[in-house]
Amino acid sequence: MRIAITGSGSGIGAATAAALRDAGHDIIGIDLRNADITVDLTDAAARAAAVDAVLERAGGVLDGLVLCAGVGPQVPDPNLVVEINYRATVALLDALLPALRKGENPAAVVVSSVASTQIAWADNPIAKGNEAEAFAQAGDFAGHYAYASSKNAVTVAVRERAVEWGGAGVRLNTVAPGSVETPLLQAGLDDPRYGEAIRNFVAPIGRNGKPEEIASLITYLLSPQAGFVHGAQFVIDGGIDAQTRPTAV
Repeated sequence: MRIAITGSGSGIGAATAAALRDAGHDIIGIDLRNADITVDLTDAAARAAAVDAVLERAGGVLDGLVLCAGVGPQVPDPNLVVEINYRATVALLDALLPALRKGENPAAVVVSSVASTQIAWADNPIAKGNEAEAFAQAGDFAGHYAYASSKNAVTVAVRERAVEWGGAGVRLNTVAPGSVETPLLQAGLDDPRYGEAIRNFVAPIGRNGKPEEIASLITYLLSPQAGFVHGAQFVIDGGIDAQTRPTAV
């Protein structure tokens, strides 16, 4: 299989790329650095150029796509969080669908977050189109508001595409990790605004996740064994969502 992976330079993306390479797949890594294709996904023109580079390397055909690139709440500009976590992800999804349609048993996985469950779409400022104003009013915690909103928005975007993508023969799902031992998590722990809250965000299982554990779920969702799995979000968080929302089923 030929699989493109954004965020392949570190964390969950790197672990996924390694697992899929070990399984014999041809990986096209996309990231700011340490990747086959280096790109700043905040820039729309750069995103378009990256898509062209992926299509050239892949010969116009992809069997899999993993959109893992993202930033956390500690980023100074909350609008940048939305740009990378939501807009860039949706842009790449839509741009690479034609290549996936030509693939063999094609599937895509988007990395969301358990934070996507912390806000309803009806209350999401991205849905209302007033996110910049809403974040400006959120003060020191605008970053977390933007992060939860962006992950909720990208999860909704995937679900909204389930009919079109299913009709095109391409499966599409999201995974929603909790706290995972990655550079992104460490950056949050080091931030004086969010560090304590992150440290207190302890799952019932009693530890944080490992990138390889998330990668194993992504690998499964890309495989033929998950052939009837489509339009779903898989929470992989050590039980934190069940702890905080036990009746939300």
